[in-house]
Amino acid sequence: MPKLNKTVEAVTARIVERSRRTRAAYLAQMRQAAGREPRRRAVSCGNLAHAAAACGAEEKKALARGDGPNIGIVTAYNDMLSAHQPLKDYPDRIKAALRELGATAQVAGGVPAMCDGVTQGQAGMDLSLFSRDVIALATAVSLSHDVYDGALMLGVCDKIVPGLFIGAARFGWMPVMFLPAGPMPSGITNDEKARVRQLYAEGKIGRDELLAAESASYHSPGTCTFYGTANSNQMMMEIMGLHLPGSAFVNPGTPLREAFVAETARRVASITALADEYIPFCDIVDERAIVNAVIGLHATGGSTNHTIHLIAMARAVGVLIDWTDFSDLSKVTPLLARVYPNGRADVNQFQAAGGLAFVIRELIDAGLLHEDVKTAMGEGLSRYAEEAWLDDGRLAWRAPPAASADEEILRPAVDPFSKTGGLVLLEGNLGRAVIKVSAVKENRRTIEAPAIVFRSQKELMDRFKAGELNRDFVAVVPFQGPKANGMPELHKLTPPLGVLQDKGYRVALVTDGRMSGASGKVPAAIHLTPEALDGGAIAKIRDGDVIRLDAETGELSAMLDEEELAARAPAKADLSGEHWGAGRELFAGMRALVGGAEEGAMTFRLEERLGAKAGGAS
Repeated sequence: MPKLNKTVEAVTARIVERSRRTRAAYLAQMRQAAGREPRRRAVSCGNLAHAAAACGAEEKKALARGDGPNIGIVTAYNDMLSAHQPLKDYPDRIKAALRELGATAQVAGGVPAMCDGVTQGQAGMDLSLFSRDVIALATAVSLSHDVYDGALMLGVCDKIVPGLFIGAARFGWMPVMFLPAGPMPSGITNDEKARVRQLYAEGKIGRDELLAAESASYHSPGTCTFYGTANSNQMMMEIMGLHLPGSAFVNPGTPLREAFVAETARRVASITALADEYIPFCDIVDERAIVNAVIGLHATGGSTNHTIHLIAMARAVGVLIDWTDFSDLSKVTPLLARVYPNGRADVNQFQAAGGLAFVIRELIDAGLLHEDVKTAMGEGLSRYAEEAWLDDGRLAWRAPPAASADEEILRPAVDPFSKTGGLVLLEGNLGRAVIKVSAVKENRRTIEAPAIVFRSQKELMDRFKAGELNRDFVAVVPFQGPKANGMPELHKLTPPLGVLQDKGYRVALVTDGRMSGASGKVPAAIHLTPEALDGGAIAKIRDGDVIRLDAETGELSAMLDEEELAARAPAKADLSGEHWGAGRELFAGMRALVGGAEEGAMTFRLEERLGAKAGGAS
């Protein structure tokens, strides 16, 4: 096995040291909760009768005997999300597969699943980030009946997988596996989709033409095919060993996808504490697995949203990471994939070119992944450097192609698209932010220009339509952080800023909000912390202040005298209109409790409780 890269080794070591107390406390909690008997033997007859009341006769007998595992299914099914619509029939298929083994399964509960594609630019987007923690809570409620020996998480999209993960982590003494539905088949090309959006932004086509193009892109059951947060989720679950190898990007409704459903059910039942091979979730997700997930994000050009979500997920298992860790790992991770918005291809083309098995093999061979981890398949990540196929109708695995089928989409580690992962930490007198530059041309990665401050993304769009923004400028959009309004994605800013950049103007975005997993060709300093409502210097920026954003050196600064900046009073924002409607009034408590972006924007502080139990916060 190749020697581990020195930077990967050093970053992992400092994460281990930083997390020593919290990780030890988490593992102690999980060991205390673990047991070698079926969980339902510990409940009363009345409890068990309630748990089995709705089951069929055979399932009742199996639950009463108590000698086989019972698997809890937590599902994010709804038929409005294309990615989740295929999950409808999964529970019945899981139960059928487990019946053959003498095991049982029950739908433990459902969790909400909202679509950011529907809520972009709408009031509902203000609930998007907080929905992750709601999902975590709902997952915990689902599994709290404590009659399960393992769990299956059915979910795909942006906040849903992180929420399921965080909730499942509280039951980490049992095996937990994730089961996606796969991407929809390819629609119109990403180039064509981007072209039509830009024409609409310029006012050259109408809504009918735009809707026709969008409908040809998002057209059937399955995950959206661009490489945003949803597909980054699937990459992470696979590289962390929580999928069956090859699960991530197989289309729904295919024989291979159906085989994955049944085999995932069988696998989770075979690794419970009742079986010979016991592999609990808490032993899979450790510091090395978290580092592997970060490396995977960099190597594939993954979503910037995971500079928030992965931090929260890690804290749920007692592991403390920050943006410096992301940045240092990015510097040594080659970019191996170009998938839209970082290229023209979609995830189906990425899969056809070699997919995750190719990427994982290349990264292991380059010494950039911890191969010696435990996964749901047992010891070693090398099992995930294999691609799945059907051998006479049965799920099997084989080595991926020796070479990429298309080097415009996927390249080997010795000849990458870029020597770095494209995620850069920005620091300066405005605070700390992140920027994804893998889709930003090198001559656009540095800008020094006057600020124009916008109070909302709508204001920027209105002024763009009025022709007021034809100049060089840095768009500053404060009061978009988690405490202010739930940190919505500002995805609708991409087309107008892209139009201005294509006209030859030097433009950039600076915000304490999110830009989404589809961050693209315009330089965008996002997740700026501290946020405006929490004393951040972004609230002190005025129109005309010169802002320097340098993604090459990692600088984000207002070119102001430090004394002048310190003496300025921060701007005030009337956010009352953003705190009601679409259910936003119900989330006041979350806005009050939420932490900063670099802390995972969590509304509960698990690491503090873990640290307290271990003798003080880390």
